[in-house]
Amino acid sequence: MAELLFKTNIKCNGCIAKVTPLLNDEKDIEKWNVDLASQDRILSVTTEKTEPAKVIELLGKAGYTAEAIASKA
Repeated sequence: MAELLFKTNIKCNGCIAKVTPLLNDEKDIEKWNVDLASQDRILSVTTEKTEPAKVIELLGKAGYTAEAIASKA
């Protein structure tokens, strides 16, 4: 299991509500969370197979940006 980290432009719970269906429907994402208290609005994604590009694509569909910043195996 790996944890992918992204800097995003998600700003509020309303934004989270917009990305929730997209991230929840991705079968390879085990869990995810956005730290709204972080200046960079860090999205952490726990997955076995999902590539960072796929997460960036999913957020883009909802109108948000993400930049991969790290991953932890």
